[in-house]
This record gives sequence, C-alpha cells and structure tokens, in this order.
Amino acid sequence: MDYTHEVPHSQHLVVRAAQPFNAEPIAAALVEFPITPEELIYCRNHGPVLEFDDETFSVRVNTPQGTRTFTAKELQETFPRVEVVAALQCAGNRRKEMDQVKKVQGVLWDDGVICNARWAGIRLRDLLQDVGIDVQALTGWHVQFASHVTPCEDDKHYGGSIPLSRAMNPNDDVLLAYEMNGQPLSPDHGYPLRVVVPGILGARWVKWVDTISVAPDESPNFYQQRDYKVLPEEVDTKEKAGPIWSKVPALTSLPLNSVVASVIRRDIDSMLVKGYAIGCGNVQVAKVEVSIDDGASWRDARITYQEGKWSWTLWEALLEHVPDSGVVYSRATDVQGRVQERSGKWNMRGVAYNPWGRRKW
Repeated sequence: MDYTHEVPHSQHLVVRAAQPFNAEPIAAALVEFPITPEELIYCRNHGPVLEFDDETFSVRVNTPQGTRTFTAKELQETFPRVEVVAALQCAGNRRKEMDQVKKVQGVLWDDGVICNARWAGIRLRDLLQDVGIDVQALTGWHVQFASHVTPCEDDKHYGGSIPLSRAMNPNDDVLLAYEMNGQPLSPDHGYPLRVVVPGILGARWVKWVDTISVAPDESPNFYQQRDYKVLPEEVDTKEKAGPIWSKVPALTSLPLNSVVASVIRRDIDSMLVKGYAIGCGNVQVAKVEVSIDDGASWRDARITYQEGKWSWTLWEALLEHVPDSGVVYSRATDVQGRVQERSGKWNMRGVAYNPWGRRKW
C-alpha cells in the first residue's frame, strides 16, 4: 500500500504499528480527562490515512428504492445536527494481557484503545427516512457501511454493518458524524464523515464512509465476516478458524469491563488508584470496587464521571494502610447487577477481553 500521502499523527500516542498507523495513549493519561482530548484518542487503521475535502467527498446511499448521492457538506446543511456523548472502544482493548495467557493474533494493544468523546452529526435515521426507508417493511434487514477511498489490508475496502432496526431506533443514537468534541473530525478519526454507533465495538464505526447500503444481509466484508468474532477456545490457528468463521456471530457490544489505569503513592502508607470502566451496550456501570488482597475483600471506588447511557465511567479510590508493594484489582458492576468476572475468555483474535483490572505497585 502507498503511504506517500499519510497525514501527520499525534505525538502523544504509543505506536503499536507504523504502517498502517495503529497507536494508543497510556491509560494513566486517558483517565485524567472525562472527554478525551483529540491528541489522546487512539488510532486504529487497516490502511493509509488520507485527507479529503468535505465539499467533494460524496456518500452513495443504496436502497430498494434506488440510489441517491450526497456530498458530506450537503448532509450537514440538509439534516438537523445532533450530539451524543459516547465511548468508542476497539475490540482488541487489553489484547496484550490475553497474549500473556496464550498467544493471540493481532496488534498487541494495551489498555488505552478506548476514548470518550462528544460526537456531532446527523442521525442516520433521518437520512434513511429521507430516502424512503420503512423499517416495518424490511424486518431483519441491515445497513452496510463501506469506505472505498483508501486501500485496505484484508479486503478491497473496509466495511461493516449493523441491523436496520438499530439504525432506525431513535434511542440508539446512530449518527453520521462530522464533529468530535466541538471540532471537525480530523483525518485520523474519519474526516469528513464517519459512522458512530454508541454501545457497539469500534469496528462498526466506519471512518471515511462513502457507501451506505440497506440490504437483507450483513456486510460481506472481511471485517464483518472473518474478523472481530469471539471464536471457540479450541480454535487457535487460522487453519482451524477457516470453517468456523461463518458459524460464529459478529461481535456487537463488548462486555462489562474495568481497568486500573494508575496507582499514585500519596504518602508512606496510602495511595490513589484511578481507572475507567465501561458497560455492555447501553447498560451503564453502577459501581466499581477495588481489592488489594487478591479479591478476598473489596472497597468501593468513587465514581468521578459518567454522562448519559453511552459514556465510559471514571473512578478513583484512596487506599490507606497499604503495604510497600502489591497488586490492586478492579471490578465493575452494572445497573442490572452483572459483575465483571476475574477471568476473561481466551480467543485467537484476542477480542472482548475483560478480566478484573489489575496493576502492580
């Protein structure tokens, strides 16, 4: 692939792969900001990152009624602008930890492949209604997203899909976004237009989206059909995975999770622990607890930030009378009473890993 016209990237990220550019911040920096600054938002790519012009960049919308084309600028000018605060998380968050259990395939992400941002754009629902979509007449259909404007590693282009019912539900807040944190999207994060699907893994938040198709099936793209799936534990090679991919559902919401991001000594026998947690889909986190005795006892952390049903949760705990060294664990409980488990499930692609958070001091 040609990286001659690659845009510059943030200098505040740890680079996990240079081409394509894949990089993340350290978690200790992340949790200092309820709304993640642009320079600390992770970059996940499967090809070159290029810059486009919103006046000429166009989106083709394919439906049973036919095809219509809009420029990104026309979409901004035609449909109401809406905002939503939502966390964006890569399915491979914490993959490095899973790799220490047993080797996995993929970029060895640490625990910084997550952010929380204020997205603004148009409702996908508004656009689909404008082109004549009636969700009641298309039960079980899907909305396929694709970006053909930049080369891709494993397919001719990048693509993904979500159920049409989700796209058309006003409570699910699915957007075609053109702003992040009050500013136009940068090329790294999808300028001039990206999909925002709160509560769903980042693989479906297609950047530089130029084609939207309402279809009876999921996207046939590699990244929908042969990646981002939790394969059975016994499937540990690409050869074993071959006949299994089609039998395993595509990932949608990632599981309840929490991470210990930093441990700061306050004095000789106390320390401040900070971290983040995130619920599954639209089920928010109710509490976070920490333990320094391997889970024998737990202390409540203080939630310092949460905004709406799609945001992450920031938390901290001041622990006193602690030994000179040890391991602090975190676990989250959601509003439905589900509790984060001690162990996560290993899978070949290293996705959806959510054991207790842990950090040594």
